[in-house]
Amino acid sequence: MCGCMHSTQDQAHHLEGEPNPSAAPTSTLAPRKMLKSISISKQLASIKALRKGSDLEKAITTTALIFRNSSDPDGKLEKATVKNLLQTQFKNFTEGQETKPKYKDLLSELDEHTENKLDFEDFMILLLSITVTSDFLQNIWNAKNMK
Repeated sequence: MCGCMHSTQDQAHHLEGEPNPSAAPTSTLAPRKMLKSISISKQLASIKALRKGSDLEKAITTTALIFRNSSDPDGKLEKATVKNLLQTQFKNFTEGQETKPKYKDLLSELDEHTENKLDFEDFMILLLSITVTSDFLQNIWNAKNMK
């Protein structure tokens, strides 16, 4: 999707406190035996490196955890799961976009994706693509800077 051919299998990144990467499944973002009932905030708190992390690092980590908690054992999201996450976790960015050509194109591209699943990189690109075309982003830009 979105022209990405990147594979997460080649990345050597792992979260501190996670099992040894050599013992992990082939995708570094594949779910590890973490209970999905553990809240994202508790999962974030368990990552030692984030204790002094920036807001941006915490935001990306939150996205990665939501992806991992929702993905299959291969570390990929089914299209139906992606659409559900867009409706439930990304609602402010997707609301009111249904009639816009760019948003329609993005969803059409998702539907036409040759694989029935998205890896983390494709998921992030989809989120960013929706973000930059959304009315909600314009609202953010127009908000008064509070100090």
